[in-house]
Amino acid sequence: MVKGDETKSKRPAPAAEQEEFEETPLRTAIWTYLGYAILILFGHFRDFLRDWGIEKTKFKRETGMQGFVPLFADFEAFYTRNLYMRIRDCWNRPISSVPGSHFDVLERATDDYNWNFRMTGRKIPLLNLGSYNYLGFAQNEGPCADAAAQAIREYGVASASSRTELGTSELHVKLEKLVAEFLGKEDAVVVGMGFATNSTIIPILCGKGSLVISDELNHASLVLGCRLSGASIQVFKHNDIEALERLLKRAVVEGQPRTHRPWKKIVIVVEGIYSMEGSIFRLPELIALKKKYKAYLWLDEAHSVGALGAHGRGVTEFHNVDPADVDIMMGTFTKSFGSAGGYCAGSKEIINHMRTHAHSSFHATSMSAPVAQQIISSMTVIMGRDGTDDGQRRIAQLADNARFFRTELKKMGFIVYGNDASPIVPLMIFQASKIAAFSRECLKRGVGIVVVGFPATPIITSRARFCLSASHTREDLEKALAVISEVGNLLGMKVSQKTPSRDYVLRR
Repeated sequence: MVKGDETKSKRPAPAAEQEEFEETPLRTAIWTYLGYAILILFGHFRDFLRDWGIEKTKFKRETGMQGFVPLFADFEAFYTRNLYMRIRDCWNRPISSVPGSHFDVLERATDDYNWNFRMTGRKIPLLNLGSYNYLGFAQNEGPCADAAAQAIREYGVASASSRTELGTSELHVKLEKLVAEFLGKEDAVVVGMGFATNSTIIPILCGKGSLVISDELNHASLVLGCRLSGASIQVFKHNDIEALERLLKRAVVEGQPRTHRPWKKIVIVVEGIYSMEGSIFRLPELIALKKKYKAYLWLDEAHSVGALGAHGRGVTEFHNVDPADVDIMMGTFTKSFGSAGGYCAGSKEIINHMRTHAHSSFHATSMSAPVAQQIISSMTVIMGRDGTDDGQRRIAQLADNARFFRTELKKMGFIVYGNDASPIVPLMIFQASKIAAFSRECLKRGVGIVVVGFPATPIITSRARFCLSASHTREDLEKALAVISEVGNLLGMKVSQKTPSRDYVLRR
């Protein structure tokens, strides 16, 4: 440990102090566990009846061919057949319009317990609170859509080749330079798929003899990339700087298992905004630890780039830290930019290594021209290079919507997770029986939402996850809040112990 380089303060960063993770009330926790206990008890009993033919099997099973074992029989299958298959309409609603502030859902009916559906021909107009369209660029009209259409006429719909062969066009080069400039890094490389950016590039930077220290709530793409690398992996409690420092200190002092040789490299892997929690990582304190223990930092900004910071440059701008202190800045174009794909930004040496060694560079078709042009156009607007203040207006509108929506939900008496600045707002549902009910009741009232439950979340923290957008007007959010409050009263979901009143009325 280097003298004089200690972390100056143990006090959480100002942004971290705004985060809400209210403890689950004891009564709610008891009813939640009891509900799952009843589900498990009756689920196994009904499985027994189905196996003996006493109860009709109302779901399909993959039994395999004669003499072969089934190809899958996983833990989640129990919850799929006993809980989620019966409420499949809450997760697989067919959408028939762009993911803007409003969309249409195609109504459907089922005759075989939600395994197959038939369309009724009716469209249900909904207010959209579930899409990652943070800045409202996922449009089918306007300058960005026009530029993407023009790119098809000039470059075609696909490159039909990988980046390292014949799949690199001038659009890719232009996009990579623009991304690097936007983020304040030397260079950047783009990949046609956000998930593949993490899962195919992390393995070429880490390997045997390396140590990856990962936040426990990191996205599946980060987890997969770390596992594919062959590096040793240690996990620390979400956003817990003290726990992270304990792991770093032990790694530096003890070295590798058995041999105790120093690790070849130590890489800390975190996200900017966590998509299920709405929390923002305590980046200033993390950078102080990174420098103190001579580690590298991989920062996934899939949900924070474009959505945070005065100019949309992500969590580094939000925390006012130097982008040079982050070794690899990764992000996706699917949220704030209304497009597809991902990027990595860093030093020229690191990025050139990625271009020539990543599987996504020579085993995958390069990003199509209209997708690249959509990113270029939307990023140009965000940077103000279109000659308007549209980008700044969208960023400010998103920040205002996030603060307003989250604040009002707390006033109503709901338990809400995350940071006040986050456009992701998790509202806690807790009990399994209320997951489908909340989604369906909101649907009846014209609001489309996303609900998530165990095992996708911990058993005690089932939730609705609202994704706000700059395209939402104040009237949109007031309508949504009125619906959510009504349904919350109906289902008894206002269980926060910080708000004594349950008769909240939205002040217009």
